[in-house]
Amino acid sequence: MIVSGIAMGFIYALVGIEYTLIWNASGVLNFSHDKMITTGAYIFGGTYILGLGMDFIPGILLSLITVALLGIVVARVIFIPLRNMTMIYTIMATVMLGKIIVEAIRLLWGPVPFSVPGFLIGTVKVGNVVISIANIAIIAAAAFCVLALQLFLYKTKPGKAMRCVAQNRKAAQLMGIDVRTVMTVTVMISMMICCLIGLLVSPLLNITTTMSNMIGLKGFAAGVIGGFGYLPGAILGGLCIGIVENIASMVLPSVYKDIVAFVLLVGFLLIRPAGITGKTR
Repeated sequence: MIVSGIAMGFIYALVGIEYTLIWNASGVLNFSHDKMITTGAYIFGGTYILGLGMDFIPGILLSLITVALLGIVVARVIFIPLRNMTMIYTIMATVMLGKIIVEAIRLLWGPVPFSVPGFLIGTVKVGNVVISIANIAIIAAAAFCVLALQLFLYKTKPGKAMRCVAQNRKAAQLMGIDVRTVMTVTVMISMMICCLIGLLVSPLLNITTTMSNMIGLKGFAAGVIGGFGYLPGAILGGLCIGIVENIASMVLPSVYKDIVAFVLLVGFLLIRPAGITGKTR
């Protein structure tokens, strides 16, 4: 239960990281991130694996590249033009983007759910504990993604530019940083994280247009619980939700499992709005 909770906690943490990156770079709340997760799963399973019959590794790499290219289009058409507009416009634009994505998926791949045969199936036994390969892969891939992102943000010039834009977009622009390019790169990375999430959860869920609805909401809750707009807080909030909801399922009926994250969210908003870390942006 703990391992499964950590695995799902990392999924929620990645969602929190994904929307935090866009929020820090553009000031736009992305309410279509759950549909971007679904898009990554459909591109991987529906196009490269079942459609073209590729092996898993080439399919994963091509899916990430395809979603990154899609991220460039989304950044240039939606996030960059709306970055200086009132929040309600940006929220409605991302909500409508999600609707467009769902209908595009329905037209391209059809409404029938499907799965990816043979992808991350099986279990590993450690003593008396049985752990699914999917959960091990989720923990390993998410930990690698978080580490790679931290190295990128703190050790590379584009990463440092992203941090500057996150702190103050106008000052960064005055210092010669191309804010539009930084925002484009940020949305690309964010979309690739969404694609990775879609790949990782595809062994646990059927690939459908609604597969990531709850994941997206819990990821948003994870960001708020950890500290809104603070990347380490998103990681901590995700792990908190994943572990607590799994432990709660041991004492509560399974139908109440999905409300745990939102009870925690409301509790933190009432008692400690700055989240676990006490840091927000």
